[in-house]
Amino acid sequence: MRIRAFTPRDLTALTDLTIETFRPFYEDSFRPLVGETVFANQHGDWRDDYRREVPRLHAPERHLYVAVADAGDDNDDGDGDGDGLAGYVAWSVDPDRRNGSISHLAVSAQHRRHHVGTALCKHAFAHMRSLGAEVVEIGTGGDPFHAPARALYERLGCTALPTAVYYRQL
Repeated sequence: MRIRAFTPRDLTALTDLTIETFRPFYEDSFRPLVGETVFANQHGDWRDDYRREVPRLHAPERHLYVAVADAGDDNDDGDGDGDGLAGYVAWSVDPDRRNGSISHLAVSAQHRRHHVGTALCKHAFAHMRSLGAEVVEIGTGGDPFHAPARALYERLGCTALPTAVYYRQL
């Protein structure tokens, strides 16, 4: 696996990976938890939301960056038919505040629990530092689906800030 800069040819794979990664959260966790009315209002078009959002994640002129974990060619025959995209991380830097923020982290199912997320976060942290950031913000949900993300961020030395978000159908 190697981590490399995003290229436009990655866009379809990144979008598909994002939808694949977060489908269990939206469909199996959030929807049953909040009910159909709240779900439809908040995330009813979550797939299309990602189709619109992912293409805007990489814009260095606006201090937005994406790095890709490329699984490469596992059989070493050079034909590029290996596992493909292992994951990606998207982040931003606010140079005036010397602050970085990770907005997206997604790892394909077959590459989870192999330190891909750790490597991607460390890559983003290093890039943020090189751009003058002194602090990084990274958020995730408090639900069971996001437990692996919370564990990763804690292993990376991040401090959890307890928050609560409430929804109610009117």
